[in-house]
Amino acid sequence: MSTTTTNRGGTRRGRGGTGDEGPRARFSQLLPYLLEHKKVLTFVTVLSVLGAAASLAQPLLVSQVITLVEKGSGLGALVWLLVGLVVASGLISGYQHYLLQRTGEGVVLSSRKRLVGRMLRLPISEFDTRRTGDLVSRVGSDTTLLRAVLTQGLVEAIGGSLTFIGALVAMLIIDPVLLGLTVLVIAVSVVTVTLLASRIRVASQQAQNRVGDLAASVERAISAVRTVRAANATDREIAAVEDDAVGAWRMGITVAKISALVVPVAGIAMQVSFLVVLGVGGFRVASGAITVASLVAFILFLFLMILPLGQAFGAVTSVNAALGALGRIQAIIDLPSEGEADAVVSPAAPVESDDAISFEGVSFGYSQSSPVEPNSPVEPDASPVEPDASPVEPVETGVLHDVTFGAPRGTRTALVGPSGAGKSTILALIERFYDPDAGAVRLGGVDIRALDREELRAQIGYVEQDAPVLAGSIRQNLTLATPDATDAQCIDVLHAVNLTEVLERNPLGLDAPVGEDGVMLSGGERQRLAIARALLAAPPILLLDESTSSLDGLNEQLLRKAIDAVAENRTLIVIAHRLSTVVDSDQIVVLDHGRVIGVGTHSELIASTPLYKELAHHQLLA
Repeated sequence: MSTTTTNRGGTRRGRGGTGDEGPRARFSQLLPYLLEHKKVLTFVTVLSVLGAAASLAQPLLVSQVITLVEKGSGLGALVWLLVGLVVASGLISGYQHYLLQRTGEGVVLSSRKRLVGRMLRLPISEFDTRRTGDLVSRVGSDTTLLRAVLTQGLVEAIGGSLTFIGALVAMLIIDPVLLGLTVLVIAVSVVTVTLLASRIRVASQQAQNRVGDLAASVERAISAVRTVRAANATDREIAAVEDDAVGAWRMGITVAKISALVVPVAGIAMQVSFLVVLGVGGFRVASGAITVASLVAFILFLFLMILPLGQAFGAVTSVNAALGALGRIQAIIDLPSEGEADAVVSPAAPVESDDAISFEGVSFGYSQSSPVEPNSPVEPDASPVEPDASPVEPVETGVLHDVTFGAPRGTRTALVGPSGAGKSTILALIERFYDPDAGAVRLGGVDIRALDREELRAQIGYVEQDAPVLAGSIRQNLTLATPDATDAQCIDVLHAVNLTEVLERNPLGLDAPVGEDGVMLSGGERQRLAIARALLAAPPILLLDESTSSLDGLNEQLLRKAIDAVAENRTLIVIAHRLSTVVDSDQIVVLDHGRVIGVGTHSELIASTPLYKELAHHQLLA
């Protein structure tokens, strides 16, 4: 029995399942990936036909050569023609193999583009319940298996089927009796492979799920390696990852066992067929029913018939493995994107408003598939969820209740309250990471659900609480929202947030790397870099979630001056736990347990709202 917990940001952590294995894919779902390369595949099929013709002609020529030798006649050009067919067959096979390998890589590329394009457009709530490592595994490991469809037999089996049919017809003409015995042996092998095919598909999908679990565990351990080391939990994390590695190994062994039953079937069929044909054929040659030349030709045609049969068996294994992986890929692709999910949204009618941002009776609760508010009083681990269990009705966790307030244009609004009061959720709703369960969030009087998400977010600069920094350079982080920003603009904004030292300590300047998750920067530097990114974009609305929490007094003062300078004629909504950040605000909204209990200036709230007075007494460090 696996268990799942929810971390601070709501990401489910568990072992023994991904939580969304998805149904097994159908072959029809694989066709679009193949049809993208239909011109090349058509040419490969033509090559297969030519290769089949060259192969089928060889036994006939060998039969003619033997007949001429028996008669003592000259071979003439037959030998050279036979040599030419063998060389041509080899060249065709080699070029066909190259085209299939190249096309297989194209299928992997297109599937990765499609998967990543869908994945990065999913609603934020999907990332709250999915493990990063498992998603990465779908992009890397699962898509790779699609290559095997082309490189391990499917198209070759199509061409091989022509060889199979041609050989079958030729064998029927040469000796129907020997053909009947051969078909009987082959029929048994075909039935065996058919019975094993479904088991291969199921086992392959389960194996990919376990690989996803392993990738998720490795990502979890590496992303928190400093915390793990500091807690002396390295051995426990290694053991946990090893458990998932063993799970992946076991499923891989299961696939290997089933595949091991398929692989020798073609070989056994060929050996038994060859022995039957050799024994019975020898008897028929002795009785005069057929000639030696005919028996040799029959045996060569037998080899030609068995070879594509082996390719077909290989195709069964590779296609079923690919369909198992494709099921996991399609499980993501079939999810609605943020925009597609808007089809069921009914925005409220616009109203006249002087507010840049306003909340109108907003209520919101995270469901079981969404995260809880950071530091929320709701216990995230209270109800472990079995990832592989059947879907259950979402359990709502109320975070905001009938929240109403407005942030006038060009003013600064501070959100204060105890941890878990719903402050960060308000910013998430403004960014439309989630939609409210009731009420409306408005931008200039217009329900933001009526706006295009990109249009909405282009007007908002958002600095998250944890101030994430992307792996790459300082420049890449700064210009994430403004790719056309000049070097001078980047340097100016870095000076404004007192990050000049970061530029000077590395000769690469703006191109200096920041490391994975900004590990080469201090906590305060990461926070200032995230703020600089928002300031560089200079949007009309800025959302700052505890943007100065990691700064010392001097840097906080410098940063406040930079924000004050850029805030002129802009609307700021700030979450702060320091009194110095709050007192100068045009208005302060006090939240407690998801409800607005006071709105006003610092002096007004000191007199009217006991909770604010208490928070102010403790410097708002609740």
